[in-house]
Amino acid sequence: MKEVIATDKAPAAIGPYSQAIRVGNLLYTSGVIPVEPSTGEIVSGVEAQAEKAMKNLKALLEAGGASIESVIKTTVFIKNMEDFQTINKVYAEIFKEPFPARSCVEVARLPKDVLIEIEAIAEVQMNSDL
Repeated sequence: MKEVIATDKAPAAIGPYSQAIRVGNLLYTSGVIPVEPSTGEIVSGVEAQAEKAMKNLKALLEAGGASIESVIKTTVFIKNMEDFQTINKVYAEIFKEPFPARSCVEVARLPKDVLIEIEAIAEVQMNSDL
C-alpha cells in the first residue's frame, strides 16, 4: 500500500507528483531542491544551495518516519560537475559512515534553475507512528 508523505517543511511539489511515497518500511523521496519552503526563495551559491537542499531532504525524511541515518541510496543531480567537490564537502557533513550508496550526475538544467537536486530512498524507523 502506498502512502503519500507531505510536509510544509520541505518545498511543495510543483507538478503532478508527491513529495515522498512510503511503501512498507521504505520511503522514496522526489527530488528536493534548495527552496525555502515558507517563501519560495532560492539561496544563492552552490554551497548554500547544497546545504539548503540537504536541510529540506532531512525535513522530508523526518516527515516520512525516516532520518538521514536511515538513507540507503541517494541520487544527486548537479548543474556543473565543477561544483562536485563543494557539494561533496556539504554532503559529507550531513551523511556519516556508513554512507548511503550514491549516484551523482551532471544535468543540463534543474527546476527553477537551481544548481543541485537530491533524492533519496530510506528505511522507515520501525517504531514510527506513521
